[in-house]
Amino acid sequence: MNYNPETARYFENPPFAGRLEGPGVARGRAGSRTQGALVEFDLRILEGVVREARFTAFGCPHTIAAAAWVAAHAVGLPRGAALPKPVAELSALFAVPTEKRGRLLVVEDAWVATMAAAHAA
Repeated sequence: MNYNPETARYFENPPFAGRLEGPGVARGRAGSRTQGALVEFDLRILEGVVREARFTAFGCPHTIAAAAWVAAHAVGLPRGAALPKPVAELSALFAVPTEKRGRLLVVEDAWVATMAAAHAA
């Protein structure tokens, strides 16, 4: 399949892939491998601000690219922030086909779960 340049860039060399450990880390996940998309975010939040972000994702290139982009743009956001871009804008940015747009909801759900974990900590 032919992916747009933004999808190819974030899929082929995903920045901020991996996990964070230690104090101040909130972790949230959504989806499952059996359903075709699993996304997990780790955010180190200090003094109410995201200081570090990492992600792990399993799924199509659009899922991985979108999760990588979100992690790359998370630093500096306040605890409780929404996604750096709404799902509709992520869909346009990565030229996600209609039949795969639900995968971006998994990215959003993982983000929301991570922020909920941050509030609980």
